[in-house]
Amino acid sequence: MTLSRETLGLVLGTIGVVIFGVTLPMTRIAVGSLDPWFVTSGRATLAGLVALVVLTLLRKKMPRGIEFYTLLVGAVFTIIGFPGFTGFAMCLVPASHGGVVLGILPLAVAMFAAIASGERPSRGFWISALIGAALVIGFSLRDGGGSFGLGDVLLVGSVVSAAAGYTAFARLTKTRPGWEVVSWAVVIGLPLTIPVALLTAPSDLYAVPMAHWAAFAYLGLMSQYIGFFFWNAGLAMGGQARVSQTQLLQTFVTLGCAALINGESVDGYTWAFAVAVVGVVLIGRNTRIDRKAS
Repeated sequence: MTLSRETLGLVLGTIGVVIFGVTLPMTRIAVGSLDPWFVTSGRATLAGLVALVVLTLLRKKMPRGIEFYTLLVGAVFTIIGFPGFTGFAMCLVPASHGGVVLGILPLAVAMFAAIASGERPSRGFWISALIGAALVIGFSLRDGGGSFGLGDVLLVGSVVSAAAGYTAFARLTKTRPGWEVVSWAVVIGLPLTIPVALLTAPSDLYAVPMAHWAAFAYLGLMSQYIGFFFWNAGLAMGGQARVSQTQLLQTFVTLGCAALINGESVDGYTWAFAVAVVGVVLIGRNTRIDRKAS
């Protein structure tokens, strides 16, 4: 049996979520010895240089007019906003804590989709999204002793940035392949990211542990570039509001990686909570999504 377009979109979106789920643990490692500004600009520079080679070899033409401005908006939020907020947040809170706070991202993406993409989730969808968001927010408060700190504020900023960026990219993937959209996004950012990266680079490159450089490379190649290939294609094929629900799983990918990679403690309550959130995701997947006729 062949996969339906929506199911394939969900599969691609989930692969993107897994790639993105490793981002906070890798960021936590990278900022251990690298300036957060360098991590933010450097990862975008690395992705941009690779993308420039790809686009040049394939002789792709840069988007013009409204496409260019939409691309610019997406680039600002995804190569500056999200990495910048998370980079500084990971200096203040554990990756596992950040993963839980980012659990509200699917709700934010769905809200932006309802406003900008013409998708109208049903009441059942909104109920499931709200329950999922309430679960992850409640868990975050429990983890933070009942309060939000500066790290949480920065993480909320990253949520807004990601939701806005994903929405802009989703509009462009209706006329261009997702890989091309993200490639142009990181390329047009190079005039800004290269100078910042050079100014904030460590004075002694050899003093930075190899593990930290490896984490930085993951952020540039996977989190900033390749992950969007899967995510943008998934949004375009499966519908932004529905595919965005798979991002509830990102919290638990991050928690698992935080335990395995960063050595952070993740208790049994966390995994029980994961089962509850997955159940909400499954319910949300089966609710109705209405689209405007084209």
